[in-house]
Amino acid sequence: MNATADLHTLTGAYAAHALDDTERAAFEHHLAHCASCAQEVAEFAATLARLGSAEATTPPPHLKAKVMAALPTTRQDAPRVAPASVARPGGRLSRRWQGFALAACLTVAVGAGAVAVQQHRETERARTEAAAARQQQATLTALLTAPDAHLSTGRVTGGGTGTTVWSPTLGRAGFWASGLPALPGDRAYQLWFDDAGTMRPAGLLPSDGALVLAGPVDAASGVGVTEEPAGGSPHPTGAPLLLLPLT
Repeated sequence: MNATADLHTLTGAYAAHALDDTERAAFEHHLAHCASCAQEVAEFAATLARLGSAEATTPPPHLKAKVMAALPTTRQDAPRVAPASVARPGGRLSRRWQGFALAACLTVAVGAGAVAVQQHRETERARTEAAAARQQQATLTALLTAPDAHLSTGRVTGGGTGTTVWSPTLGRAGFWASGLPALPGDRAYQLWFDDAGTMRPAGLLPSDGALVLAGPVDAASGVGVTEEPAGGSPHPTGAPLLLLPLT
């Protein structure tokens, strides 16, 4: 088996990030010129993403109700007893210490309620993120399997490769990258549609390196990648690190 044939067999390992630096560099050089390998890498990446989502666990819908129902019956810390020197005859506490005890109970109750609210918010956020991830994966799969799907792959300035897939019929495009250099926390990779030289924002690249571009393809002639502030920019602040044609 010659070297080129060997490279053709590395699509699955590349998608799973299982190559060493030397193998990855050689394969990415090959990938930029091999449409069949780019197609296989895209399909492997989509499959691995769906397998990963299958392991995700969505919190049960009754979690909030269960937490809220437990609040009235959950034992709280007992109020502190006043020293004998401040107790009235007959063992009754002074009004001052009764007020301290009541305040302590209220503080504990409020704290427990805040924990329940925080848990509910975290549950809702996790549910929303999981639903968005499933939608992204479904759209990428639809793009990859569309009869008129097109792929374009290129090397990113600074390291790594990027691939875009688009379908004229669906009017959508997706992008995924591999081997991109890590950016500081205040920076992010941003995707753009190239509308005859005018760059239209298409979303920030997430940590997994795959994104369904925001908005329709329309008459866009390409897809670009730039480095921007973490929150994104309305217009590119620098030259594209990669510009892939949609032809």
